[in-house]
Amino acid sequence: MSAKNANPTDEVMCRCSGTRRDNIQRLYEQGMDVDAISRWTGALSGCGGCEWDIADFLKELEVQKDKAR
Repeated sequence: MSAKNANPTDEVMCRCSGTRRDNIQRLYEQGMDVDAISRWTGALSGCGGCEWDIADFLKELEVQKDKAR
């Protein structure tokens, strides 16, 4: 798989809640932090297996946001 397709937007990031990457990104872009995203989607409230992946993704989004400024 190429780097471009390594993280498709429809990838499920939280299997417990079925929360997809594009949903997390959209909520982040609306100004939600990790706690609000968790409350809104149910992500991070189950087994905890997605915690690091979502944290890393939100850090990536923050870096992109900073670069765009």
